Amino acid sequence: MTAVSPSPGPPAQAPATPAPAAVPAAAPAAPRRRRRLTPSTTAGRVRALTTAVVVALGVSLGVLWAAVDDARDGVRVIGHDAGPQVVATGDLYFALTDMDAQLANALLVGRSTGLGLTREQALSRYDQNRRAAGEALLAAGKLADETSEQRTARDLLDALGRYDNLAGRALQLDGQSSHAPGPPSQEVIALYRNATDLMKLDLLPKAYNLTLDNGTLVRHTYEDERRAVVSGTVWVVVTGVLLLALLVGLQLFLMVRFRRLLNPALAAATVVALLLTASAAVMLGGQAGHLKKAKQDGFDSILALSRARAIGNSANADQTRYLLDPGRADTYEQVFLSKSQSVLYLPARSLSEYAGKVQTGVSDLRSPQMLGFLGSEAKRVAADDTMPDLDRTLPQVLGHWQRYQRDDQRIRQLVNGGRRGEAIGERLGGSARDFAAYDASLVQLSGIHRRAFDQAVADGDKGTRGWEFVVPAAGLLILVLVLVGVRPRLAEYR
Repeated sequence: MTAVSPSPGPPAQAPATPAPAAVPAAAPAAPRRRRRLTPSTTAGRVRALTTAVVVALGVSLGVLWAAVDDARDGVRVIGHDAGPQVVATGDLYFALTDMDAQLANALLVGRSTGLGLTREQALSRYDQNRRAAGEALLAAGKLADETSEQRTARDLLDALGRYDNLAGRALQLDGQSSHAPGPPSQEVIALYRNATDLMKLDLLPKAYNLTLDNGTLVRHTYEDERRAVVSGTVWVVVTGVLLLALLVGLQLFLMVRFRRLLNPALAAATVVALLLTASAAVMLGGQAGHLKKAKQDGFDSILALSRARAIGNSANADQTRYLLDPGRADTYEQVFLSKSQSVLYLPARSLSEYAGKVQTGVSDLRSPQMLGFLGSEAKRVAADDTMPDLDRTLPQVLGHWQRYQRDDQRIRQLVNGGRRGEAIGERLGGSARDFAAYDASLVQLSGIHRRAFDQAVADGDKGTRGWEFVVPAAGLLILVLVLVGVRPRLAEYR
């Protein structure tokens, strides 16, 4: 039997190699979130706006406080510190010059009578001026806050004592002999020369240094503080407007987001901020005006006229010295011209030429040739119509100065004609009366400026009164109103 072989089947397949598992594709990286510069939630925006309002409020109050402080410093220095000290030293300068003038008068008169002035009257005025000088020195010493000023005041007291000693010795020696009107003995003249040289070379320069130092302080203080007040006013307005803009912005945001017509507390805060800014700007503008009036209409003229009065009085004493000390007559004549031109300058090379120009050249207050203390005052009066009393008083001053200069020419003509006795009578009679009238009108003119100064200082003191309470109170009120306005809205998000 034949074996049947099995039929071949399909070839066996090798087991398949499993395919590698598919690697899932990497997911794209999520975009990095940018930090928002502004809050994304309503509550956050309300807080941000509220913080901005509080910061602006603090800046506005700080600027206002600094501006008020600057205004007060200006008024304090000009009206209560260096300003009065300058006036006191100006009075000192006049008292010193009048002491020397009355000493010369007493020596010139001697024991003569019927000259319009007696030795006793001259010595009485000398004593009055010595007391006035002592009081002015004490006032200047009390107001002095610098070591150099205190040292100058002490040196002045010492020099005043030495001058008084020399004057007393000259008067004592002169009193031991009776002389007719005219020059006393050479021993008396020598003592008087020592005394008047001490006055001119030591006492008066030191007195002027006190005036100059404090006058410079007043000028610098005025310039610095007024500039600070004006710039402070600008910054108060700028920061106030910024605060108002933020308050209005916060009000509008709450109105839109919360569908409320008006937030009463924020509205009240806005009104308070508006009133504070407006009233502060008006007050600071007024303070700048008060400082300007006190400095320019008051202090400057008071100081200039005080100097004019003292120098004029010293020139009047030189007129007496011209008769008292013939050995120095030419010097005293030249010094008289120099001092006269300091009071009222008109270009002239000789005393007679100056006297002639005084008679014709003072009618035009705007004349460019008219300078000196009275010339500067004339231009100030001509340019300012806010003080009508000056228009009436200044012409009187100039008129008396004209008459006094005519008297001086008459005295010198009498001396040159060999009529010294008549010259002395004219000096102690008509010339003395005309100079007294001039001096009184000058005091009246200075008094007008003094009243303007005092009024401006009083207005300046009054202008900032109470603002040390207004500023923090208004700031606290605005802060409370803002918090009251936003707190209920923030509470809705809790």
